[in-house]
Amino acid sequence: MIQVELPHHLRTLAQVSGAVTLEVDEPVTLRRVLDALEARYPVLRGTIRDHGTLQRRSFLRFFVCQEDWSHEPVDAPLPEAVATGKEPLLVIGAIAGGLAPSASLRADRPGGRPSRHSGLAMSGAAMEAREP
Repeated sequence: MIQVELPHHLRTLAQVSGAVTLEVDEPVTLRRVLDALEARYPVLRGTIRDHGTLQRRSFLRFFVCQEDWSHEPVDAPLPEAVATGKEPLLVIGAIAGGLAPSASLRADRPGGRPSRHSGLAMSGAAMEAREP
């Protein structure tokens, strides 16, 4: 039995809570796990992998035994700990964008506060700590 942990939005779509448990034939590979996941939850088809190319969606990552397997060959055997269900296969939603806090602060704004377009949220205490 393989355990797969999905991000919240995919768990909601598949109407599951917690980790998903799947039966996967050996050798256990990422391709076989994803095939089994999409067969059991057809609503997930096209959300993790592209419908046509079956390539991983760019804002999802796969983690296996605390290692990023996002760019590993999909037919490479997964580690024994995952193949036996001792460790889960993690499907993680990637986070992208934004600027470093110092780059997004604007000197022309009162108190050096970030512009509303910077995407940076700082508490009042954090803002006071930054003031000279």
